[in-house]
Amino acid sequence: MTVLVDDPIWPAHGRLWAHMVSDESLAELHAFAAAQNLPPRAFDRDHYDVPEDALPRLLAAGAQRVGGKELTRRLIASGLRVPARDRR
Repeated sequence: MTVLVDDPIWPAHGRLWAHMVSDESLAELHAFAAAQNLPPRAFDRDHYDVPEDALPRLLAAGAQRVGGKELTRRLIASGLRVPARDRR
């Protein structure tokens, strides 16, 4: 299992947000998110948006913290990345 989370640098709704992905499968990502009580609405095609205050819980559960460039590189390499042109 490899669930990755990047740094919470994205401001929205008065908080900072990070991205959480799997470099294995969406099934793994959804199972991990469900086990951590992340709402399904937090899923955005290939990642979950997670609030900064959830990071300690996610890391304690086994997520690996990586930088944003590393997260993107591994998501692309996994074949799970949804390109920007397909997000419309």
